[in-house]
Amino acid sequence: MSDRFTHFDAEGQAHMVDVGDKEVTERLAVASGSIRMQGSTLAMILEGGHKKGDVLGVARIAGIMGAKRTAELVPLCHPLPLTKVGIEFTPDTRLDSIHCHATAKTRGQTGVEMEALCAVQVALLTIYDMCKAVDRGMVIENVRLEEKSGGKSGHWRRSDFPDA
Repeated sequence: MSDRFTHFDAEGQAHMVDVGDKEVTERLAVASGSIRMQGSTLAMILEGGHKKGDVLGVARIAGIMGAKRTAELVPLCHPLPLTKVGIEFTPDTRLDSIHCHATAKTRGQTGVEMEALCAVQVALLTIYDMCKAVDRGMVIENVRLEEKSGGKSGHWRRSDFPDA
């Protein structure tokens, strides 16, 4: 881990990090987050009874699109040629929530953590958008990086991530 913020130059000015001399490696990032809602909202999503259609199917596509557009949303991110973006949803009827798990991969000179995190956020925001007419009190929470690999810093995994 670095002991300084890399997106500032010696004078303290924001800049895009030069990755031109970095080695091209396989890069992977996994992020997750959840959205809590009323039990009736979750039931409606799981039964496919939402008038807007397949909520999780639309949210999955939105998450993939979010990963692909990360550099347009986060000012100092490099545009990356993503080789894979996967979005998985796990409903939890006990907690009236849906857990989102995103995996992003590339072969390049910089990591894909921001793409995985953006994918989770956009997927969960899409669920909120599609369901807000029946449940404005939904809460998006616990969005975080779970794991990353590749590059000079190597492999990192959150200690409370399953199978850590």
